[in-house]
Amino acid sequence: MNYSTLKKSVALSLVALTGVASLAVAQDAPATSSAVKVFGGRGQYRTWSIGVHGGVLMPVVAIGGSNDFNKWDANLGYGLNIRKQLGHSFGLELNGTRGKLSGNNDGITSSVKEFETQLQYAVDLRGVVNLGSIDFLRRENSVGFFLTAGAGMMAYAPKVTTTSGVIDWKGKAIGPADDRHDAKDYVKGFYIPVGAGVKFKVSERVNFNLGYTMNFVDADNVDGIYAKGESKDKFSYGYAGLEFSLGSSAKPSLEWTNPLATMYDELKDPTLRQEVEALKNRVSAVEKSVEDLKKDTDGDGVADQFDKCPGTPAGTAVDGSGCPLPKPAPVETATSNVTGFEKIAFDFNSSVLKTESYPTLDKLSSVLRENGGKVTVNGYASSEGTAAYNLKLSKDRANSVKTYLVNSGVNASQVATKGNGEANPIASNDTEEGRIQNRRVETARN
Repeated sequence: MNYSTLKKSVALSLVALTGVASLAVAQDAPATSSAVKVFGGRGQYRTWSIGVHGGVLMPVVAIGGSNDFNKWDANLGYGLNIRKQLGHSFGLELNGTRGKLSGNNDGITSSVKEFETQLQYAVDLRGVVNLGSIDFLRRENSVGFFLTAGAGMMAYAPKVTTTSGVIDWKGKAIGPADDRHDAKDYVKGFYIPVGAGVKFKVSERVNFNLGYTMNFVDADNVDGIYAKGESKDKFSYGYAGLEFSLGSSAKPSLEWTNPLATMYDELKDPTLRQEVEALKNRVSAVEKSVEDLKKDTDGDGVADQFDKCPGTPAGTAVDGSGCPLPKPAPVETATSNVTGFEKIAFDFNSSVLKTESYPTLDKLSSVLRENGGKVTVNGYASSEGTAAYNLKLSKDRANSVKTYLVNSGVNASQVATKGNGEANPIASNDTEEGRIQNRRVETARN
């Protein structure tokens, strides 16, 4: 099989894989485990897996490049892998592969006829990126694509057949003089694996994997031949394998879990919904209580919850409990016995009329307006202060009475005023009770 045949085979394989993947997309399904929570950590998932794989080893890669032999063989390869899934989309995988690489120069003139290299081991640590693990269209997939890349060490022993005989690198000192290799066992070298593949979910525990890995070796002796110029050997591995998820069956596998579905399930969790409903009910009860507090059916200004006398007629004065206030008893006045000539009392050092003197003044005004006649208003003072000051204060008290009468409609000519000062006391000025009685105005007919 030559290189052009390889490219055709790889292209057909990729088309076939794409077709299988499109036909095997899982339908919507319930979440694997309702116990999984958003931001709950890796401990709630199965994250370890172990796998076996077998396939075809070839001393060429799909992207082409130069080779020391014009024809290559497809040989059996096999290996093991252990994976730790670190997140929904990324994991670390320790991978080991064994097998054989071979090729020849049939059809061309060359001193080197063929080679055969035993691959004792190729062990690498690679990162695995799961594509499409976060899916907005379906809860869970049963088909997934992945990319891999990493670095590793390999041990190999080339055997080259030339026109001069067979050269076996194992246990031989061979190579250019400036790069002689003393190989007591296997040649060891560094390589970088880069690959892609597709996986199918067979069950909750088992995956079926198809993949292709290109391995770029940091050496030019994998086929036992040193090419002229600077070149590196490479080989590829197309494989199929089974991968087994490890851990408790009560936990879902992290690589197949869709975090969007987990988030949706957590939001739809019955317990959470019950808590939300209970909170809504409590809020509704509080709102109703507030409305009840504001409700005042009879409009008396007291809420119904505190109204002890509901249905109070509009406009009724009520107390704090919503009950009508008692009607005040009618004020009984003794105006019928007032003659208008009673004494009018004043406060200390004041000529301002007291409200209790209004009935007397109103009666006197009525008498003067209806019957005519004239009166003299005599003002008096107690003995506090000087005689001159008390005389003036007595005149002011008499004038206050005249002003009230005139303002009520009495003709000013009907009222004469006189200030008497401390004269004519009606009680002793030695006591406060007597001085209160002496602060007065007396009205007399002319």
